[in-house]
Amino acid sequence: MEILKYPHPCLKKKCKDVKRIDQEVIDRAAEMFQTMYEHSGVGLAAAQVGWDAQLFVLNITGEKDDEMVFVNPVIFETDGSATEEEGCLSVPGVFGKVKRAEHIRVKAFDLEGHEFEVEGDGLLARAVQHEIDHLNGTLFISKLSRAGKIAIASKLKDLEERSRVSHPKRT
Repeated sequence: MEILKYPHPCLKKKCKDVKRIDQEVIDRAAEMFQTMYEHSGVGLAAAQVGWDAQLFVLNITGEKDDEMVFVNPVIFETDGSATEEEGCLSVPGVFGKVKRAEHIRVKAFDLEGHEFEVEGDGLLARAVQHEIDHLNGTLFISKLSRAGKIAIASKLKDLEERSRVSHPKRT
């Protein structure tokens, strides 16, 4: 799988709910883990690989037993706030401080179709919020302060220029 890079239009679209968990969904989730690990990520949303599905994979420890797949996730409780630096596989080389809920509770379905809940803080809470933002067409760079946006402006212009060169518009 190829990870889409900013400013790809798929990264700005809200993904559709997964209606059925079948073998294709299971296989794609496995491919997403492989892609995530190849790029040293801790999470990867379907939108980042051009798949229009409310699904993301997550592994904040790197241990095989800690892999989680969230299908149709919904955050239903938040508490506190924390500002930490974030990056994104779809916005390579760009980092910035993002304010997010410090503690979350999220509901989702696993690949067997069972609903589950996860409660957490720290990196888990931050990563879940980051990935759910992807599923809703939001990149972390849109959550930066004005000063943060100014600080990364030249890097974003570089990514936009690389995109134009590698994907010129057809006439």
